[in-house]
Amino acid sequence: MSPWRIVFLKEVRENLRDKRVMFSTFVLGTLMGPVLFAGLIGLMISVTLERGEKPLELPVAGAQHAPNLIAFLKNRGVQIEDAPADAEAAIRKRDKDVILRIPPEYAQQWRDGRAATLELVVDRSQQKAEQTVSRAERLINEYAGQTAALRLIVRGVSPSVVQPVLIADVDQSTPQSRGGLLLAMLPYLLILTVFSGGSYLATDATAGERERQSLEPLLINPVSRGQIMGGKLIATFTFAVASLAISLLAFSLSTPFLPVEKIGMVVKLGPLECALLFLIVAPLGLIGAGLLTSASAFAKGFREAQTYNTLLIILPAIPSMLMALNPVKPADWMYTVPLLSHQLLIEQTVRGESLVAWQVAASIGATLAIGIVIAMIAARLYHREHLAISA
Repeated sequence: MSPWRIVFLKEVRENLRDKRVMFSTFVLGTLMGPVLFAGLIGLMISVTLERGEKPLELPVAGAQHAPNLIAFLKNRGVQIEDAPADAEAAIRKRDKDVILRIPPEYAQQWRDGRAATLELVVDRSQQKAEQTVSRAERLINEYAGQTAALRLIVRGVSPSVVQPVLIADVDQSTPQSRGGLLLAMLPYLLILTVFSGGSYLATDATAGERERQSLEPLLINPVSRGQIMGGKLIATFTFAVASLAISLLAFSLSTPFLPVEKIGMVVKLGPLECALLFLIVAPLGLIGAGLLTSASAFAKGFREAQTYNTLLIILPAIPSMLMALNPVKPADWMYTVPLLSHQLLIEQTVRGESLVAWQVAASIGATLAIGIVIAMIAARLYHREHLAISA
């Protein structure tokens, strides 16, 4: 057998023997992401549907000043409640999401045909109350529009006169592309899985063996250090792509249980989509394995290597944060940049968009090329004379 293959089998066998590491890598690190993702998305949809379907409970102060408005709201299924004495305090304490306050001068302003003022006491920083506030505002705007139209008709003026332009919304989105909004975190989770899947093996195979003083006997064998490093790197790459495959399988099995069709969306992660995602993301495992192995060879001890590798795992978050803060139209050059190209291709896959062959090839080719360069750097680090000396 080739020396690198012997080292590869040794590292894989030793890693598989450690049940705690296997549990941490393939259960906590790989399956926990899809499970939490599906659970949180399911909870979010359930809460949104529950709040959207149940009758709106609207506390009103000064309801006697606007009987027509109150009657309109009741006809729309709104449950009118008495407002607390201190509306601002009730909002700040989150006892209420929104409170409608009708000032005494509202009635006179209404009779004079002037714009009557209503007050919605809200806290815009409370995300929980956002849907309730939007429903209240939408109903009040509907009442205002209906009243304005009636006033114009009474005066012999068509309501269309004050609305010279009508906007017809021609929505080009599909249920699957809208479902892609729910999977906005999927690129980061998949790329993170690739990096974290091989993190422990990369750290232990170099920095760990150095501290256990088992690396020096391995290096004094009449075998090229490049082959030794190659066996360890390929073992790291194997665990990285295995973690990716398990994660994709978990996503594929969990997403059908999400009630996304109730909100007009479709989340499709079938065998074809998972195969495409694996093809796109798997080459990134070579970059991850090379970076983790290089950091472990550069570090003076196991703890230092863990620190470096933990920081490296943050790398996949950078494109996701940039795209979230500053969404841009994809350009051709972006498909030659690892991490960024993966972000774009994963988003296109989950949105149901057709992938362009050259863009996929460019991403895979650039990723493999950079991965080979990083592997060569790791090989040079393995040729340092003090590599086997424990700090």
